[in-house]
Amino acid sequence: MMSLPLMIAQEGPPDFVVALIGFGIMILAISSAWRVFTKAGKEGWAALIPLYNIIVLLEIAGKPLWWILLLCIPLVNIIVSVLIFTAVAKNFGKSAAFGIGLAFLGIIFVPILAFGDAEYQGVEE
Repeated sequence: MMSLPLMIAQEGPPDFVVALIGFGIMILAISSAWRVFTKAGKEGWAALIPLYNIIVLLEIAGKPLWWILLLCIPLVNIIVSVLIFTAVAKNFGKSAAFGIGLAFLGIIFVPILAFGDAEYQGVEE
């Protein structure tokens, strides 16, 4: 009877490389959100607190607090997220297309907003 090999050949990068890349992406996301919040005059640590970070993001976007409920409805949450991020982009002097980028490709567009030259202009009425 043949025994299974003790070590199975692994395809792809080693686990520690994947973990290191994941850690780097996490640090980028946290530092970017922190920076966006501070640019908007909010506390940076608010980016770390679940649900509270959504409340602060709604304040930055100039949207009412009850929109949190809309974010709990499947499919509606996609539309509401696009509206929120579009408002955030406009309040930073960016286009609506940039807001769509924030909604769907946040890992790219949030660092651009955070570390770029965009300045928070306040909530548009």
